[in-house]
Amino acid sequence: MRILIVTLMALLLSGCIARTAASVVTAPFKVVGQAADWATTSQDEADRNRGRELRREEERRGREYRECLDDYDRAYCDEVYGSPYGSDDEER
Repeated sequence: MRILIVTLMALLLSGCIARTAASVVTAPFKVVGQAADWATTSQDEADRNRGRELRREEERRGREYRECLDDYDRAYCDEVYGSPYGSDDEER
C-alpha cells in the first residue's frame, strides 16, 4: 500500500514540478515583455494623449479669450486669439 501511495505522490508531484520549471523558464520573458509595454507608447495611447492635449489647449484659449473680452473689445481679442466661432464674423 505504501508503495502505491509513494508512486501516486511521485506522479502527481512530477506534474507540479514540471509546471513550476516551465514557469521559472518563462518568467524572464514575461518580465521583459511587461517592461517593454511600460516603456513604449502604443499608437492608440499616443492618439488619446494628443486628443487630451488639444482639448486642454482649446479650453485654455477659450478662457483667455473670455478674459480678454472683459478688458478689451471683441475685434482686438479676435485678432489676438482668433475668433472662437470660426472664420465668419457673425455672433452666435
